[in-house]
Amino acid sequence: MLLYNILKLMEKKAKIIATLGPSIYSESALKKLIKLGVDAFRINFSHNNSNINKVVSRIRRLETKTSRRIALIADLQGVKLRLGKLKNNYEIIKKNQLYNFDLQKKLGNNKRISFLYPILYKKIKKNNLILVDDGKYAFKVIKKNSKTIFTKCLSQNFKLKDNKSIHIKNISLPFTNLTQKDKHDIKTAKKLGCNWIALSYLQNAKLIKQARKLSGKHIGIISKIENKIALKNINEIIKETDAVMIARGDLALDVGHSEVPKIQLGLIKKCNNFSKSVIVATQMLESMIDNYTATRAEVNDIATAIFQGADTVMLSAETAVGRYPVQSVKTMVKTILSTEKYKKEHIEDFKSYVDAKRDPVKSIVLSVKDLAYNPSVKAIIAFSNSGRTAKIVSAMRPRVKIITISPNINVSRQMSLLWGVHSINSRDAKGWKDMMNISKEIIKKDNSIKKNDYVVITAGLPFGNAGMTNMIRLYKVGI
Repeated sequence: MLLYNILKLMEKKAKIIATLGPSIYSESALKKLIKLGVDAFRINFSHNNSNINKVVSRIRRLETKTSRRIALIADLQGVKLRLGKLKNNYEIIKKNQLYNFDLQKKLGNNKRISFLYPILYKKIKKNNLILVDDGKYAFKVIKKNSKTIFTKCLSQNFKLKDNKSIHIKNISLPFTNLTQKDKHDIKTAKKLGCNWIALSYLQNAKLIKQARKLSGKHIGIISKIENKIALKNINEIIKETDAVMIARGDLALDVGHSEVPKIQLGLIKKCNNFSKSVIVATQMLESMIDNYTATRAEVNDIATAIFQGADTVMLSAETAVGRYPVQSVKTMVKTILSTEKYKKEHIEDFKSYVDAKRDPVKSIVLSVKDLAYNPSVKAIIAFSNSGRTAKIVSAMRPRVKIITISPNINVSRQMSLLWGVHSINSRDAKGWKDMMNISKEIIKKDNSIKKNDYVVITAGLPFGNAGMTNMIRLYKVGI
């Protein structure tokens, strides 16, 4: 039953992350999303997660019931700047209205609000732009004194709410260490059994190393690329991290919206080349928070990420607080399948490149990919204790299905974020004969693999303690 249900979902190669929130906390909603093809759930630690342990328990129960391996991602808040609270929870701000940001620790009103960042306060100058609520609203600095920044609102009438994010154009954050909240949240993530931790607003590899010391070697690290400094240090970040998320919202605020498309393409190519999983995120189906159907531009945005080679695409508010979370996932799945169908029909136009010159393991796995281009080959079965083999095979983007087997449940869940990988948590093979028996059991459950078809089987010898992939077998079914 386990293998059968997994194999039914093999048509979709790219993976989907859904952000947890009130709209999908119920067991029925979570079940619908998992059955539709959601591969991972994101916990946003910027918000209140006091009852999230109950939701996690539901996901783990459903994981068993649906025979899926589902990843949990703890998305840390980082040093995201936020305004203070307002006396009435919100205020209506009008265009050209004068509005003040200050260092006072008291509730705001229709004339002022708290801006409690003295270090950044000193850097702000006349004509700087203060962007509020993920860049939706803009205030221009007119002047400032030791206690108050005086601004003019450039946006049309809008509702300013409590604790909204702020971004100061052309001013970098002078914060390079994990916050106390992040350190606490890493401990919480470990207790919840999260498989990945996403780091926000990192600028170099330092934050990754700090997080890994606290999280341990069994939790994967996702580095969110959100600023110019991170782009400047991208090579060291990719080398140290396990996966990359292109967080286009904050990135666009820092580099400019028109720069994001080429940055996205460049990052996807670089991650593919280094065999690192890459996630494209932010506003992919933003209009579906309130609307039943997506815009053509949003569908095109998802398709573009898939064409470019992203492993994973992510839904944020669409599933967390949106009115149509199920329909949003359906739209994303439908778009992925349509795009991947075209890519498969024009496979010569989308062949990936992985530099294997300095890595013998990559050279071996590259041979697996070459074998898989033969029309008689229907699948790759990879025995992968640590997940490294699965990452490399996935990065090669073979045309056939990739089935990975790991005795480590955490590794199996982590691999659910890898393009094309369908992970099975099973005992490790005890030897060559046992490896073939496990492989044959998988093949028997897959109706798409017929007698006389070929399957590529790859593993590391000796079993259980190989440390690297060093064996390939081309198996003819029925022989």
